[in-house]
Amino acid sequence: MQRRKFLKGTIAIPVISMIDFSFLGSTAAAHSVAGFRRVRPADPDWPSAKEWEKLNHEVNGSLIKIESPLENCRIDAQSNACLETFRELRNPYFIGDQPALTQSSGWLDAWTTAPSVFAVAAKNTGDLVAAVNFARNHRLRLVVKGGGHSYQGTSNAPDSLLVWTRAMNQIELQDQFVPAGCEGKQEPQYAVSLGAGAIWMHAYDAVTVKGGRYVQGGGCGTVGVAGLIQSGGFGSHSKNYGLAAAALLEAEIVTADGKLLVVNDCQHSDLFWGLKGGGGGSLGVITRLTLKTRELPAWFGAASGTIKAKSDESFKSLISRAVAFYNEKLFNPHWGEQLSMHGSNRLLINMNFQGFDGNTAKAQWQSFLDWVNSSPQDYAWEKPLSIQSLPPQHMWDAAFFNKYATSAIVKDDRPNAPIENIFWSGNQEEVGIFWHAYHSAWLPVSLLAENRQKELADALFAASRYWTVGLHFNKGLAGAPPQEIEAARNTATNPSALDAFALAIIAGGTETGPAVPGIAGHEPDLQDARHAKYQIDKAMEILRGVAPDSGSYLSESNYFESDWQQSFWGSNYTKLAAVKKKYDPEGLFFVHHGVGSEDWSEDGFTRRK
Repeated sequence: MQRRKFLKGTIAIPVISMIDFSFLGSTAAAHSVAGFRRVRPADPDWPSAKEWEKLNHEVNGSLIKIESPLENCRIDAQSNACLETFRELRNPYFIGDQPALTQSSGWLDAWTTAPSVFAVAAKNTGDLVAAVNFARNHRLRLVVKGGGHSYQGTSNAPDSLLVWTRAMNQIELQDQFVPAGCEGKQEPQYAVSLGAGAIWMHAYDAVTVKGGRYVQGGGCGTVGVAGLIQSGGFGSHSKNYGLAAAALLEAEIVTADGKLLVVNDCQHSDLFWGLKGGGGGSLGVITRLTLKTRELPAWFGAASGTIKAKSDESFKSLISRAVAFYNEKLFNPHWGEQLSMHGSNRLLINMNFQGFDGNTAKAQWQSFLDWVNSSPQDYAWEKPLSIQSLPPQHMWDAAFFNKYATSAIVKDDRPNAPIENIFWSGNQEEVGIFWHAYHSAWLPVSLLAENRQKELADALFAASRYWTVGLHFNKGLAGAPPQEIEAARNTATNPSALDAFALAIIAGGTETGPAVPGIAGHEPDLQDARHAKYQIDKAMEILRGVAPDSGSYLSESNYFESDWQQSFWGSNYTKLAAVKKKYDPEGLFFVHHGVGSEDWSEDGFTRRK
């Protein structure tokens, strides 16, 4: 087997060989309670200092007593230390390197970022096994975090033990990979193996920039690879390459009994299926993933622009024309990303394409340009349509973007940060955001039929009166190649995604930089948040009128989703629940609205049934 390795430098982890555990006190003998309940630090059954010291020894000094950088702000919100922390909170790489922090700071009336008591900063599988066994044996609330991007707050919880996989970020390209146990059943193929802590920007750097191949992953570069795969996984080019989860060839996972399993289509195939879209943190702790890679397309490119309609009626017409134009010219594997409809009667174009150059892309847009430009009394280009393409190996090439000083990327500005630490400027607004509300809905392809386009356009206009509506075309698989749709059918993702031409997202949060509840001068405006929530809810209510019961994408959805089992997984939930019961019968792994979470209290500490 030929292999080409790209080992990312591990992050700086505060390895603690000796921790003062005296603040914990002693542990009383275990006692029975009516119903299973996990323990908190104030409980007599909380592990003793000696037991924590034993765990620290088992993980070779990688146990951390977590101290949040935000503690300086709780003491003095105007101190230089606090101001510097909030400056750093705009950097997703800084946030990712802090076990106490999460990419989102919270959600109105739902959750607020709160650190675990301790974290195992895992460097290898043995560390993960030790942490899982310790949590199970001591009845601890266990949290798993890699990228920490969960909008639902599933990568943090107070009074818990954190399994932090950030340092397990090795990336290895493979030329002739065959999953274990599949010898003679599957042909060798090009693949990439990634540690549980790897993020997509580094994966693209290794696979595409350096390796000359493509791997289907996320659009936001600082999202964790493991989290995206377990969520199903849509990226900018999913319309051609399908679900990221469908490209999974093999996974290594530590299950609730502390065993390391290698899962694929040939062994533990039920658990393997569950990992492909069943939700992160519900079935075990992934240690390593192997994904198939593809040949690069001829080009990658983007089209962007902003049109201002001069009246409500002209905006209605613009939306109608945009829907028809998408169906005529862009509803195919080449085009992804989004169109957004704003209440200010603006249409924002932020589309990506692959497979042809910019000139070909411009020709495809010409009829739409002619239509808009023929009515200057109704429309004005606030940002003229720009269509650009670039050789595929430069798509995530930090050196290339730095050379041309493009505004498309933002660099990790910390001293000695690796050059590969970049992220798209369009993702800046999400860093440190406090969410007011978030909804998504699959839009079935039937809405693109000529006799339903007006119904869709009218709903989009009516919804935009309340809040901005984004149509993410790459997050619906209708129009993708048949083989990619079939591959997605063999994942746990809601089948509604296979028949959707787009995922509609209506969401909002703080807009003036990072906001954290409880930090004076940096708190979200709750009155503004509640007004925004009302507007967002109303907008989605209108759009749901044309797409009832279509489901939503579990990673980008409403925290308060009522029928979440059906919404997130549809007909796949019964099978997922059976996988959960088989591999985690006691419910060690709990996340909000994760598989089996209906058996637990909202905070995951008390079993309901």
